[in-house]
Amino acid sequence: MNEIALANRAADWRRLKALVLDSVSSPITKRVYNLGLDEFFAWYGQEPRAGFTKATVSAWRVALEARGLSSVSINVRITAVRKLAVEAADNGLLAPELAAGITRVKGAKSIGVRVGNWLSVQQAQKLLNAPDVSTKKGLRDRAMLAILLGCGLRRSEVAALTLKHIQQRDNRWCIVDLVGKHGRVRTIPMPTWVKVAIDTWTVPTGIAEGHVLRRVSRGDVAHGEGMSEKVVWQLLQGYAATAGVPGIAPHVLRRTCAKLCRAAGGELEQIQLLLGHASVQTTERYLGTKQDLVHAPNDGIKLRVAV
Repeated sequence: MNEIALANRAADWRRLKALVLDSVSSPITKRVYNLGLDEFFAWYGQEPRAGFTKATVSAWRVALEARGLSSVSINVRITAVRKLAVEAADNGLLAPELAAGITRVKGAKSIGVRVGNWLSVQQAQKLLNAPDVSTKKGLRDRAMLAILLGCGLRRSEVAALTLKHIQQRDNRWCIVDLVGKHGRVRTIPMPTWVKVAIDTWTVPTGIAEGHVLRRVSRGDVAHGEGMSEKVVWQLLQGYAATAGVPGIAPHVLRRTCAKLCRAAGGELEQIQLLLGHASVQTTERYLGTKQDLVHAPNDGIKLRVAV
């Protein structure tokens, strides 16, 4: 996979693509990288190219921008292609200097803050109230939204949540020993209103073990099967439109949880533990935190220096 056309090295392409996908652990990231690499390869084969070079990948970025994709969507695709270049160089299929050039391709600039990154308290409350709780489906969906908003779980974690995870610790309800991204294990304190939303769904339906969220038939009867990540996404779309915040992803509710925790006085390190971030810098990005030099936190240290 050097200066000659990628299309002539289909077997090498498939092998390198597998290496790229194996380098990430998140199922969601795998899917996005898989999609991005397939799109890149299809685009590459549409017309003759100069080779797998920095100029070619820059042209790919321009093509993505022309499609009107968001900066986040563009950058994750560029990241996948950068990883492809690294794997190609490591396997002797691309000159190291060409791979180095590709890894320097800049992503799309993020201008401002995307609308919908976080919900306000009013928007979050309206979303939580959107399901029709006179039905079992509505009770289930309210429980789902409550877990997303109140506990900051990823959609994969919500889908995998079981009643065994919900236990009391230090005289309060928690989600205990939840295995998240990269296999990190954490315990999440559960607000009382989240536990109420779960109980009003599980008690009437007789759910006492297994997955918290289950399928509900058209006859409004709960089934034993759990729900997939895709269903969590799809259900949110309908309620988001009803609440006046259409098109938001489950991750927006995770960010909203973090933002509302911070607004309520939560400590940054505690929010980091709640979300399961390995780095506090990731939590800061979730919060949109910027250093406040006017109302600095260390101004609150009440010491004196004698003069």
